[in-house]
Amino acid sequence: MDLSPASEGQADDYSASETFSSDQANLEETLTPAKPSSEKTQQDEGEQSPEDQQRTERPRIARSGRSSDNSRGPRQNGRQDSRQGYTPKTRNTRSNGSRNGKRKESAHDKYERIKKGKLFLTELQNLTVKELQELAREEGLEDYVGLPKQNLVFKILRQRISESGLYYGEGVLEILPDNFGFLRNPKYNYLSSPDDIYVSPSQIRRFGLRSGNIVQGQIRPPKDNEKYFALLKVEAINFYEPDQLKDRVVFRDLTPLHPEERFILETDPQELSTRIIDLVTPIGKGQRGLLVAPPRTGKTVLMQKMCNAVSTNYPEVRIIVLLIDERPEEVTDFKRKVKDDVEVISSTFDEPPSRHCQVAEMVIEKAKRRVEFGEDVVILLDSITRLARAYNTEMPHSGKILTGGVDANAMQMPKRFFGAARNVEEGGSLSIFATALVDTGSKMDEVIFEEFKATGNMEIHLNRRLIEKRIFPAIDIGRSGTRREELLIGSDELELVYRLRKVLSEMTPVEAVELLKTRLAKTNSNAEFLMSMSRGL
Repeated sequence: MDLSPASEGQADDYSASETFSSDQANLEETLTPAKPSSEKTQQDEGEQSPEDQQRTERPRIARSGRSSDNSRGPRQNGRQDSRQGYTPKTRNTRSNGSRNGKRKESAHDKYERIKKGKLFLTELQNLTVKELQELAREEGLEDYVGLPKQNLVFKILRQRISESGLYYGEGVLEILPDNFGFLRNPKYNYLSSPDDIYVSPSQIRRFGLRSGNIVQGQIRPPKDNEKYFALLKVEAINFYEPDQLKDRVVFRDLTPLHPEERFILETDPQELSTRIIDLVTPIGKGQRGLLVAPPRTGKTVLMQKMCNAVSTNYPEVRIIVLLIDERPEEVTDFKRKVKDDVEVISSTFDEPPSRHCQVAEMVIEKAKRRVEFGEDVVILLDSITRLARAYNTEMPHSGKILTGGVDANAMQMPKRFFGAARNVEEGGSLSIFATALVDTGSKMDEVIFEEFKATGNMEIHLNRRLIEKRIFPAIDIGRSGTRREELLIGSDELELVYRLRKVLSEMTPVEAVELLKTRLAKTNSNAEFLMSMSRGL
């Protein structure tokens, strides 16, 4: 099987029977990854009022190509009216979308252009509190000193809408039990805030919206009896035209398959952690993996390296890091050590268990919606043990208590989260790598791990003895492995990996990792290391 992230075809397998010196160049080319080039229901806002229509048809807005009248057709002066429809965006396309009158502007290109102006809500949400205070002072606002960030954004946004009459917003939809919803901001970890955008039930029904959809559109300020901004018109869903949502298959109806396309984590020759993972536990698109770790064994650092490796080799893959019940300083450290295109969502230990559950459900629903559009998504969860503890606290008690105080129904939602990982036959994949805590002295943690032990198709075990000797990564090679790894790697490479495992299995975990690290450090790639095995270990 082809191991290169840049190739979609099937590469020729190299022959183990031929001389290693003559095949070394081919194997290196095969194994080396390509460089990546409190909330109230407002009145229904499904239709525009005459005042809103008059506001959106101001001449100044019309000159920007944002007229809301769909029946006018192209302008007579040769400029294309953006309301005539969007060019469907192909998968993983990020073109600049220059508007030269020869083609229509896609939904994604339009919002990338709007984000660079002053009419987009996200532009305010990305600013710091100090920058927002300076902006409020420049725009002549009063009584802004001491306000939280969300309230500052609310005041500035309301002021700008009163001046321009039109504004654009974006967010991830969360549908509440009363059938209305709000567009939440990932920058706030999907917390409720004053600058959330209300979405009416009629809009949800009309466009078939579900929780997790990324919705963009025109917004209006709250009226006298309202608290939130309201979505005036849906213009794009997941960066596509709203009409294209009708052709998408629901996630639960997609056909799950074993992982068949491999993730190559090897980047820098000196980064031995990811090279060892490639050899010992190869991972693929749609993998459901557990990182089993005692406390203080380097699981967070290992997840950071895995995250950066996938982001480097596969820039088209959407990566979401979900930190549950973590320390606030760990969240900041994680955000600074991963790339900017990685979305880091957190719920720290000082927040209630209900908050842990809510943010986890938002993340998994968002990932499912992206997979429905044929995209590859990776979720790194730290940790599934703490998530299960949160659900054990929040779920209604069934009266059936397992060992360690775990309710029999508490594992249903964490298993649904973890079980969503799959490779999809119709296109796209959802990979989930979650940490599971062991040896914590808690019987509940042991029960939770046993519940998830047989659900994954890949496990990486970390060994405390390796950490005590300051050997990183502390991977227990003998206990780590991947199910159906023959689907991810070619038969000849698989034979070499089996030979490697046979030799390492006769050693202790400490000796095995030390020997493997020593041999890998002498080569520039895993391909070169495998070819050198002909000279013996």
